[in-house]
Amino acid sequence: MRPHPKPQAFPLDTLAVNRASPEHLSRQLYHGLVAIIRSRALPPGLELPSTRALAAELGLGRNTIVAAYDQLVTEGYLANRQGARPVIVDLPEGPRETPAEAPPVPLRQPSRRGQQLLSQPYHHGRPGHVAFHPGMPDAQSFPFGVWGRLVARRASHGGETLFGTYDVTGHPALKEAIAGYLYSARGVRCRPGQIVVTTGAQAAFDLLARLLLDPEDTVWMEEPGYYGAKAAFTVAGARILPIPVDQERGWRLDAPAFSPRLIYVTPACQHPLGITMRMEERLRLLDIAETANSWVIEDDFDGEYRFQGRPVPAIQSMDRSGRVIYVGTFAKLLFPALRIGFMVLPRELAGRIVNALSTTGQFAPLLLQAALADFITEGHMSRHLKRMRRIYAQRRQLFRDIVSERLRDEITLSPAEAGIQVVGYLKEGIDDIKVSQAAAKRAINVSPLSKYFQNTAPTQGLVLGYAACDAAQTRDGVERLAAAIGEVLG
Repeated sequence: MRPHPKPQAFPLDTLAVNRASPEHLSRQLYHGLVAIIRSRALPPGLELPSTRALAAELGLGRNTIVAAYDQLVTEGYLANRQGARPVIVDLPEGPRETPAEAPPVPLRQPSRRGQQLLSQPYHHGRPGHVAFHPGMPDAQSFPFGVWGRLVARRASHGGETLFGTYDVTGHPALKEAIAGYLYSARGVRCRPGQIVVTTGAQAAFDLLARLLLDPEDTVWMEEPGYYGAKAAFTVAGARILPIPVDQERGWRLDAPAFSPRLIYVTPACQHPLGITMRMEERLRLLDIAETANSWVIEDDFDGEYRFQGRPVPAIQSMDRSGRVIYVGTFAKLLFPALRIGFMVLPRELAGRIVNALSTTGQFAPLLLQAALADFITEGHMSRHLKRMRRIYAQRRQLFRDIVSERLRDEITLSPAEAGIQVVGYLKEGIDDIKVSQAAAKRAINVSPLSKYFQNTAPTQGLVLGYAACDAAQTRDGVERLAAAIGEVLG
C-alpha cells in the first residue's frame, strides 16, 4: 500500500472567496480547489480538511463546503473513503502549459473532404443589407401576425408528436399539403410518401450528393450555375462537366464526353440567368438521362415568380422512368430563416431514405412543419403568393427603370423571364469581384456573376436581387452601386 502522505499545511490563502461576486460561493471554492489540485501544490493521497474545519477557517456555511467537495468527487478530483476525509486523486499530468515564447504546435489538418468543405463559397449577406442580395424575398410583407398565431396554436395543442424526433421524412400534414400544392402549381405528380422535408434546399443537395455520388463520378450541370449545388457535388468528390447556358441559345445539350451519374438543372428559372428551358431542351435532357441511366435533380428554386405568362410545369411531370428528383424550398415564397425545403423522390429511393435521414439528422422541427401545413391548407400561402407576385412585378419594373437610367453606360440588364433577381452585365473592362467588394463597403450586397463559372471563361456581371427593396431603398441602393462602380473605374 502507498504510504499515507505526511501532514502538510493546507494553502488556505489561495481559497479566498468574494462575497460580492455573482458566482455562488460553492462554485468559487470549487474553482479554487481545482486550481490547487491540478497545480499539484498538494500531493496525491493527501486528506482535505474536514468540512467543519474548512467552513470555520473560511467563515462559510458547512453546506457550501459539502457542495464543493461533492462536485470534486463527482468529477474525479477527490476520492471518498468510508468514515474518513476525502483525499486527492493521483491524476495524470495532462496537457502541459505552452510557454508564451514557444512557437505554437500546428494542429492536424482536416481531411481532404473537410478541406473541400472549408473552401466552398459563402454568400449569406448581412442584416440590413437587403439591397441587392440575390434571391432575397421581402420579409417585411410576410404576414407574421398570422404565422405567429399558427405557431402558437400548434405549440399549445401539438401533443407528444410535435415535440419528439418522429416523422423524420416530414410531418404528414405538411407532406399532404406540399403534394397538393405541387400538383396544382407545378404539375408535379407524386404521393405524399415520396416527399421528404429538409432543412432547406441546400440540405437536400448535400444529402443527395452523398446518397447518389461516389468519388470521381461525373455530374453534368449548368454553367453559369448555382454554386451551392456545385459545392455539395464537389465535396462529394464528383467531377463537374459544364452544360453551357446563355441568354440567346439557352441550354446547349450536346451529349457529354463522359456519361453523367447525375444531371443538375434549374429549368423553370435558370440560376442565375433567369431564363426558362424550352420544351425541346427538356425532351433532349430526358433523352440523354435515359441513355446514360442518370439521375436528374430539378432545382425549382424560384419558379413561382414568373412575369410573362403562367409558371411552366416541372420536368418531373414528364418523367416516366422515375429518375427525376424535384427539389424545392419555401425560402423565396415565405422567408429564408424558416429553413424548410423539400424533395420529391422516386418511390424506390423514398422507401429507404428514412435510414439516411436518421444518420444525418437533417430534418426540420415538426412544430414549424405543422404550422406551415396550416399556413398552406388554410389558404394563407396562396393569398401571400398572389400579393407578392403583384408587388415584385412593380419592384422589378422600377428597378429596371432606375438602373437603365442611372447606370445605362455601365450595366446592361438581362431580359429575365422569372425569378426575384436579375443579371446585370458589366461594360467591358469592369471587374465584377472588385465591384462587389466596393459595393459591400457601402452596405450593398451583390454577387459577382464570374463566381458562377467554373470550367469556362467567366462573364463579368452582377447578380442583383430587387425583391426586398421598396422604392426608396432601390433608388438609394442604385446610387451606392453607382458609387462602387465609379470607385473601380477610378
